[in-house]
Amino acid sequence: MTATKEKADHIIRRNNVTVKGQSEKVLVFAHGFGCDQYVWDKIAPAFETKYRVVLFDYVGSGRSDKKAYDNNRYRTLHGYKEDLLELCDALDLENIVFIGHSVSSMIGALAAAERPELMKNLIMIGPSPHYLNEEEYTGGFERAQIDGMLQMIKGDYSEFARFLSPVVMQNASRPHLAEDFERLLCQNEPDIIADFAEATFLSDFREDLAKVEVPTLILQTRNDAVASEAVGKYVHSQLPNSEFKLMDAEGHSPHVSDAPETISLITEYLAAH
Repeated sequence: MTATKEKADHIIRRNNVTVKGQSEKVLVFAHGFGCDQYVWDKIAPAFETKYRVVLFDYVGSGRSDKKAYDNNRYRTLHGYKEDLLELCDALDLENIVFIGHSVSSMIGALAAAERPELMKNLIMIGPSPHYLNEEEYTGGFERAQIDGMLQMIKGDYSEFARFLSPVVMQNASRPHLAEDFERLLCQNEPDIIADFAEATFLSDFREDLAKVEVPTLILQTRNDAVASEAVGKYVHSQLPNSEFKLMDAEGHSPHVSDAPETISLITEYLAAH
């Protein structure tokens, strides 16, 4: 469905939308928790000659319109999903390839379940439908760990950023990766990022995976402390039309730490589909 010009312009400004390339084939890149669209700077340019590349910031992140933030709308990932669908309508997009990192993998999955005609393919990088350990499911975190992280965000956000960055990035031999991510995290407003953290780390979308029929590629790294290989394989087992690729890259952000491998695997998948 197409938005009116006035509404479309509002959505484009709200989400700080960037569009490059002129092709009818569209790639939509969606950033993860604590990030913004600029984390794709090593990836997106590789596709701009063959595709129309769309990048954006979720409301509350990056250079989005912070005044548009509504904690009632964004207390669950469904609010971000609605923004994604509105964004696609504002740009009159169809048959897109959605490339989502981390939490955006689930936002994309929710959108694909609701509007399967919108998406041709999903590419998930480090997805997790549920971060908590359960009796017959290993999400990677105990509830006390998540609660402690949320308390750290609200109590000392700078300390949280210093703690989380090396955990996410791994690659101890390249400490600049964690340093860069820490600086990126510190650009966020603590109150907003605390809401986003709750919406992300306390979510449970395991039952929604079976509703996603869109062909999907799951890119899984090694030594991912946020979304482990076991979680990636679980997502693969629950998505009826998915492929699983274990990367040589380690850490939770291969699009930042290992861009060439990430580009190669995405290119290979797009060529095959």
